[in-house]
Amino acid sequence: MPMMISASLNIAMRGRGQQLRSAPLGMVAATVLLALLPLTHPSEYLLSFLFIAFMYASLASSWNIVGGFAGYLSFGHAAFFGIGGYATGLALLHSGWSPFITAIPAALLAGLFAALVGYPVLRLRGPYFALVTLILTMVVRLVVMNLSWTKAAQGFWLPFPPFDNWTSRAVFYEVMLAILVLTLLVVRWVQYSKLGIGLIMIRNDEEAAQTFGVDATFLKVTAFVLSAALAGLVGGIFAYYRTYVHPNTMFDAYISVTTVLMALFGGRHIWFGPTLGAITLSVLSELLTLSIGTEIARVVFGLLLVAVVVTMPDGILGFTSRSARAHDGSWLKFLRREKWKS
Repeated sequence: MPMMISASLNIAMRGRGQQLRSAPLGMVAATVLLALLPLTHPSEYLLSFLFIAFMYASLASSWNIVGGFAGYLSFGHAAFFGIGGYATGLALLHSGWSPFITAIPAALLAGLFAALVGYPVLRLRGPYFALVTLILTMVVRLVVMNLSWTKAAQGFWLPFPPFDNWTSRAVFYEVMLAILVLTLLVVRWVQYSKLGIGLIMIRNDEEAAQTFGVDATFLKVTAFVLSAALAGLVGGIFAYYRTYVHPNTMFDAYISVTTVLMALFGGRHIWFGPTLGAITLSVLSELLTLSIGTEIARVVFGLLLVAVVVTMPDGILGFTSRSARAHDGSWLKFLRREKWKS
C-alpha cells in the first residue's frame, strides 16, 4: 500500500477519534454476549428471530460495500443470495456435503457470477443500474426455474440437521452470528482501506475520481464481487436453515428491497449503519407482521423505503450526526492536495 494511502488512513483514524477506538471494543463485547445467549436456553422463537435479524444485518452490511460506499444502489442482492443457497442445497442433495462446509465455495461461486456480470452492469448508473440489477434477479430466477438439475419450479427438500429442534436453532444462530461478525470486519476494513477511499471518491464524483488516477472500473467490480460473495455465504446457510429450496424463496425481490431499506435506514456512509438499520427494522417487521399480517407489512416497508430516501438520505446516523459527510470531505480535501498515487 502506498505511503500516501497509509498517511491518509492515519489522518482519518485520528479524525474519528474515540468513535473509532471504541467501536471494535463494543463489537467484541456485543459478540461475546450474543454468543453466550444460548447458554441461557432462550426460546426457539427468539433464536429464530435473531437468526433472521442477523441474516438481514449481514446482507445489508455486505450490500453497503457497493450500495453505500460506491453509491451504486443495487436491487440484485437476492440473485447472489439465491446462488449461494442453491449451491449449498444441491451439494447437500446430490453429494451429502454439509452446507456449513460448502457455504464458502458457494460464496466464491456467487462472487464469480458477480465478476462475470459486474463489468457490463456497472457501466450503468443511477436508476438504470438499479433497474438492471432488479431485472438480473428476475432473470436468474427464471433460469433456475427452467433447469431440470435445479429441480426447476418444484424446488427440493433438504434433510434436516442431525439435531433436535432447539439445538438446531442454536447452531444456526451461532453460525449466522459468526457470518455477521465476519461481514462487519470486512466492511469496516473496506471503509478504511485504499479500496474504500476510492469507492467514496467514486460516490462523490466518479469523473473527478478518475482524474486523480482512480481505476473506477476495477474498484467497482471488486466491491461488487466482494459484496456478492458475502451475500452468497449468507444464502448458503439460509437454504439449510429453511430446508426447502425454491426459486421464489431464494430469489425473492423482497429480500433485495428489504436489504436496501435496512442499509438506507441505518446509514450507508458508515460501516455499522446497515446493521443498526437491520436490527431496528427487523423488530419493526416482526411487530407489523404479528399485528397486521405479512402482505400489509410488505406494503408498509415499501412506503417506508420511499420515506427514508426522501427525508433521511443518510439514514438514522446521518440524520443525527453529519460525521460521515465530514469524514468523506476530509478524504477529498487530502486527496486534492496529495493526488492519488500508486
